Amino acid sequence: MTLVPITDPADPRVEPYRDIRERDLVGRQGLFVAEGEVVLNLLARSSRFEAVSVLIDPRRQAKLADALERLPETTPVYLADQAVLDAIAGFHLHRGILAIGRRRDPPSAQALLAALPERTLVLALVGIANHDNMGGLFRNAAAFGVDAVLLDGDCCDPLYRKAIRVSVGGVLTTPFAWLAEGEDLICLLEQARLQPVALSPAGQTPLARLTVPPRAALLAGAEGPGLPDEVLARCTTVSIPMAAGFDSLNVATSVGIALHHLKTAGS
Repeated sequence: MTLVPITDPADPRVEPYRDIRERDLVGRQGLFVAEGEVVLNLLARSSRFEAVSVLIDPRRQAKLADALERLPETTPVYLADQAVLDAIAGFHLHRGILAIGRRRDPPSAQALLAALPERTLVLALVGIANHDNMGGLFRNAAAFGVDAVLLDGDCCDPLYRKAIRVSVGGVLTTPFAWLAEGEDLICLLEQARLQPVALSPAGQTPLARLTVPPRAALLAGAEGPGLPDEVLARCTTVSIPMAAGFDSLNVATSVGIALHHLKTAGS
């Protein structure tokens, strides 16, 4: 690894880390921020992502030795004391661990589906605009072994710093792809021989009674509006029965319940 001490928060070499929260709002031109020990370890081991650089408190170096040794020799590891690190980021970073990452050769949705195994489970997300929910959904996808996640154009970026953190790095372990502009989600799924199963409070089939197909795609929409009617009309719709007078769950919670059923009942 290439160790580079940083003593001045204005050092141009750490410019990508400066004022993280403000820059999260305007985008990073294909780069993303990874935060914390777990996420850095996943990034260092990933074949789909690469670490462009790392910025850590020197006191974390020994604990991160395995991850740092996996980085290419040309990847700079910047060492900044906590006060300098906080000044660079613009707020207190109690973890003291950051990295700038880049996604390698993101696949099209069609290419991602074409590479899936014969028995497979896909999660398709429509209009998920909340980064906490997006992170929770990817955490569930990773926990239940989802083979791929598809995102429509109205979804927020799963590589947003908070989404990666909430996912506990699940965004870096579960393959995902964006739908192209104008691409029809249901047609895409059907062409890949995937049966679309849509979550809805008004779903016709209780989740526990669903016969799980060997190639399934679970669809979920944003809290409130849910999935569009035209999408629901082309899917098998399922619901999660609840106590009288209450008909909704957080989207990440409901997807977690549904993924557990699809994985266990279909195995």
